[in-house]
Amino acid sequence: MGRFGAASVAAGVSRAAYEGLRRLGSREPRWERTNHAGRAVGLYAGPATALGAAAGTAAAGAGAGGAAGVLAVLGAGACGAYDDAYGDHRRGFRAHLAALRAGEVTSGAVKLFGIGAAGLVAGALLKERPLDKVLAGVVVAGTAHLVNLVDVRPGRAGLVVLGLSAPGLLRTPLAAAPVGAVAAVLGDDLAERTMLGDTGAHALGAAVGTAIAASNGRLGLAVHAAGLVAAAAYAEIR
Repeated sequence: MGRFGAASVAAGVSRAAYEGLRRLGSREPRWERTNHAGRAVGLYAGPATALGAAAGTAAAGAGAGGAAGVLAVLGAGACGAYDDAYGDHRRGFRAHLAALRAGEVTSGAVKLFGIGAAGLVAGALLKERPLDKVLAGVVVAGTAHLVNLVDVRPGRAGLVVLGLSAPGLLRTPLAAAPVGAVAAVLGDDLAERTMLGDTGAHALGAAVGTAIAASNGRLGLAVHAAGLVAAAAYAEIR
């Protein structure tokens, strides 16, 4: 299936899942969060875009690329969902690793190791040589983390997903999946009716990372991986 078809599948699944979850969970407090402006918004966009991105990725990529993308999206989305449900006030890798050293497994530690593992498995499916596998894994997991980092205002993560995916549309149909998924809910996100949460941000980021990893050779992977590591390090110290 081509780019338009993959984007259409992703958008259709995302929108259908979003509307269904909104109807089912409209009276459930667990589906609501308070945003930066103090408004109550729904978390429906998160699992909806995770499902849409996975479906669009499966439609876009035959063979290893599609399998790697679906695994990365669902793995990252599941870890994000755990954090949405059980997350606490701690932020940053250092805080969660310190808790882990003290014997406490936090939601942040689950995300760090779970998304890292999903990224490495996806990288192993995408590339043949060991170094390329590792670099691809860093790109997939790092992009998932990056999109979550910028998800601090309505629509920001969605717009970043569109910006990061746009160049890849010329190189691989895999990039169409996150575009279609996020486009289906971006209007509601900007209007502060919903938010992506960790579920959607991590899943969409993993989909973008898969497209980047699939369409780059070793040099491109190394450049992207270095940039993502630098961004993560900066977020830790700022």
